Amino acid sequence: MIGAPDFRLDGKRALVTGAGRGIGRAIAEAYAASGAEVTLLARTGAEIEEVAADLRAAGFSASAIAADITDVAGFEALVSDQPAFDILVNNAGTNRPKPLSDVTEDDYDAVMGLNLRSTVFATRAVTARMISEGKAGSVINMSSQMGHVGAANRTLYCASKWALEGFTKALSVELGPHRIRVNTICPTFVETPLTKPFFEDESFRASVLNKIKLGRIGQVEDITGAAVYLASDASSLMTGSAVMLDGGWTAD
Repeated sequence: MIGAPDFRLDGKRALVTGAGRGIGRAIAEAYAASGAEVTLLARTGAEIEEVAADLRAAGFSASAIAADITDVAGFEALVSDQPAFDILVNNAGTNRPKPLSDVTEDDYDAVMGLNLRSTVFATRAVTARMISEGKAGSVINMSSQMGHVGAANRTLYCASKWALEGFTKALSVELGPHRIRVNTICPTFVETPLTKPFFEDESFRASVLNKIKLGRIGQVEDITGAAVYLASDASSLMTGSAVMLDGGWTAD
């Protein structure tokens, strides 16, 4: 008899970037509840320490590290002082929606720097430790439905997420022999503290709902199931793939 798939994360160490709020916080909480030892990373120390403290008070294993993920050398030094992680979630990201005619070099550097450059070099640092300790692992890159389609006012964001999809596929080929899996999660619009103000514009909200076949804005809890699945042994044969959590946006 084949038993039920194992979604537990007991004994695994997970690093979640951008973990102070929204999707990152929800994933960190879900990992802790699934048995992982979770490290929350973000620039705002007070925010992530509060989350970590709440998790510890609930009986889970959690710690917080205040760090700037865009500081490549600093992040590499941080990782080198830690045992290898089993799970890396590259969740930190940003967006500056505007027409290309209004895009500045600063906009480009901010969006591509955080969404792509930081992910590439954070992954390099974490997977190097996995390889050096001979540890199988799972890298989960927070992409977007916009890594598979286009949209007005999102040239930079789409460029960063399409690039992230390509990076994920290439790296899955490279790291497969080391038993390190690399996948993306691709949400539709999700209501978070960062995105909530946008949905107060009724015309924008209506345009988004018109594209989401399930007829509702995503919530952070819609993302955690896929994040736990990709981190767990239940997805042990999955790499180089994208999990679409887009409510059907890309179906047509």
